[in-house]
Amino acid sequence: QVQLVESGGGLVQAGGSLRLSCTTSRTIFSANSMGWYRQAPGKQRELVARITRVGTTNYADSVKGRFTISRDNAKNTVYLQMYSLKPEDTAVYYCNAARELPYENYWGQGTQVTVSS
Repeated sequence: QVQLVESGGGLVQAGGSLRLSCTTSRTIFSANSMGWYRQAPGKQRELVARITRVGTTNYADSVKGRFTISRDNAKNTVYLQMYSLKPEDTAVYYCNAARELPYENYWGQGTQVTVSS
């Protein structure tokens, strides 16, 4: 069974920072793009940031300039460094590993990020 293990969520004041981590197996990590999604109460899950196997990144407009995604291939870990957090960043953040050919799509269990005003 594929596991993506997230950590680093918590409660932080507006303007603060957090770093999320997601670790998986080498097989999954080396074969897939890695991403972070989030889901706020009553809203659909949305892409936050994604990084390909070769390090190409893309971000949601709402987090550009504040969040940075990176991957450590030696540790099979993807990070999401979040700065200047806003209350609207409050959500459950999910790690994702995916590729198109052959199709694979895996999710972590989610970690709560709460930003107080």
